[in-house]
Amino acid sequence: MAVSNEMTINLVVLGRTQTGKSAAGNSLLGSSDFESHRSPSSVTTCCSLGCSCRISGIIRRNGCELALRVRVLDTPSYPHSGLSKEQVRETVSSALAHHFGEEGLHLALLVLRADLPLCPDESDHAIQFIQELLGPTWKDFTAVLLTHADKIEEAGFSEEAYLHSASSTLLSLLSSVQHKYIFLDNQKSIIKEERAIVLRKLLNFVRRNNYQVLLLKHNKE
Repeated sequence: MAVSNEMTINLVVLGRTQTGKSAAGNSLLGSSDFESHRSPSSVTTCCSLGCSCRISGIIRRNGCELALRVRVLDTPSYPHSGLSKEQVRETVSSALAHHFGEEGLHLALLVLRADLPLCPDESDHAIQFIQELLGPTWKDFTAVLLTHADKIEEAGFSEEAYLHSASSTLLSLLSSVQHKYIFLDNQKSIIKEERAIVLRKLLNFVRRNNYQVLLLKHNKE
């Protein structure tokens, strides 16, 4: 992951249609690599890899500052308005193996809308899909990204109050991934300082996992 004075983290964003998945990927990259807009159908139909510029001031190791690069794989949603589950899984599996087959995956970000309740069926489908993609150690390599955090703030909830009032389904999911979660504001483009906070949290998740990577091989059924 670290080469001389540079570190790269590999991320994949997963989630349902209109959760803000592609927008979250753009926020992490500090770019507009991924198409993202309101639509009556699923916008993303294929996987796409984006890579940030060198980011300074985020991480230090052994007393030295390292430049950070973030690589994000955007994926079609599941469920998808135009693709079957098997098509989405095949597309994402192939892209993971192609882009991260050598370096490995550091984190899968399950994108959920903070302003919508998480139902048991939706959670079960998401977990099953991630398990099929990542295998039995999926919990170690998965974090939850709660988008549209501006909506819950408008409703008068702090992050702590939101979690206190959250459904048992969401709380169980957060517990299963060792409480690796981040709130993200979708109202406006993420500013530099906010992006730095989010990236530091992601790096902390990677550090807690001892900088391990998940090596993915694509096996055709």
